Amino acid sequence: MAGTAGPKAAQLRAQSAAHSAHNYHPLPVVISEADGAWVTDVDGERYLDMLAAYSAINFGHRHPRLVAAAQEQLERVTLVSRAFEHDQFGPFCAELAALAGMEMVLPMNTGAEAVETAIKTARKWGYEVKGVPDDQAVIIVFDGNFHGRTTTIVSFSTDPEAKDGFGPYTPGFRIVPYGDLAAVDAAMDENVVAVLIEPIQGEAGVLVPPAGFLPGVRELCTAHGVLFIADEIQSGLGRTGTTFACEHDDVVPDMYILGKALGGGIVPVSAVVSSSDILGVFKPGQHGSTFGGNPLACAVAREVIAMLSTGEYQERSAKLGAHMHDRLNALPEHKVRDVRGRGLWAGIEFTDLPGRKACERLAERRVLAKDTHGSTIRLAPPLVVSEEDLDWALDQVEAIIR
Repeated sequence: MAGTAGPKAAQLRAQSAAHSAHNYHPLPVVISEADGAWVTDVDGERYLDMLAAYSAINFGHRHPRLVAAAQEQLERVTLVSRAFEHDQFGPFCAELAALAGMEMVLPMNTGAEAVETAIKTARKWGYEVKGVPDDQAVIIVFDGNFHGRTTTIVSFSTDPEAKDGFGPYTPGFRIVPYGDLAAVDAAMDENVVAVLIEPIQGEAGVLVPPAGFLPGVRELCTAHGVLFIADEIQSGLGRTGTTFACEHDDVVPDMYILGKALGGGIVPVSAVVSSSDILGVFKPGQHGSTFGGNPLACAVAREVIAMLSTGEYQERSAKLGAHMHDRLNALPEHKVRDVRGRGLWAGIEFTDLPGRKACERLAERRVLAKDTHGSTIRLAPPLVVSEEDLDWALDQVEAIIR
């Protein structure tokens, strides 16, 4: 890729290739600074970030409010573990519960940890509240899902790259086609304790389910006494033009799984948010995390919640997202097979251009994006991106296919 990696970047990439496990295949860009929607590499080249760390940078790189919250907390206390209380914890839990319209919060660090927490919660609730026989709990999941890469989570993945070679796999999951309500209905029985679903499948290529699907799943869950668990790690917190993607379908889940943007791009923060009847199944010692809910994480997340409470970022995502989708939908049909998504989130599926090649071409034009599933790329710019910068990036998308 001529023109994208300077001499210093090449040296650092060689060091990385020699000494780090090859579990990623990054573009040849080595970033050393970032601000807002822009990043700068070690050789001084600037790039527009149209990925936002898979929605972890919803508010842009180093947002002043979030940096200030982190700096203030850094000067006070950063970690005490959950063996003791700290002054940021209670307010964080109360404020996040209020944002989600729920009652109780169980904080963790990463998205995968939060998904694992949700799975444990659903199983324990199933045994103690629903009355499912021990070790018989079933959770319905969907093909094309991406919930993380722990051994339990990859056990119900349908992506060979994520799953193959990591068995034996954890039982207790039933996989059905995404968007197929009849299949969900057929999968229900007395041992099902939860349906775990992404309201929009991100890794699968920003797939939006058909109209009526999420409300239909909600109705089935209610009818069968099953928990509706919404994994909004990528789709939540303003990305789709609403606080939560479920709002587009007027669906209220029994549990939200949150992460990524909750840490403001500064610290890893995740959480399961639900009712006291559901999260109340836990007793001391049954689940936890040394770093989960630490003072620094809570301080940053509280500022994220405060920023979302005004609605300005959701509104911005909706407005700029509509503009972005209008432009993407105008791309020539013989070059673009499909455009999917909501808000400032889009999957572009090309007819004859591999996704990796598209991202390489975009990087040459100083735009950063990520491919997935062959011929698809994902765009998820920070919600603070200017319309002018967004249009410039979309100009580059047009250029690489023309």
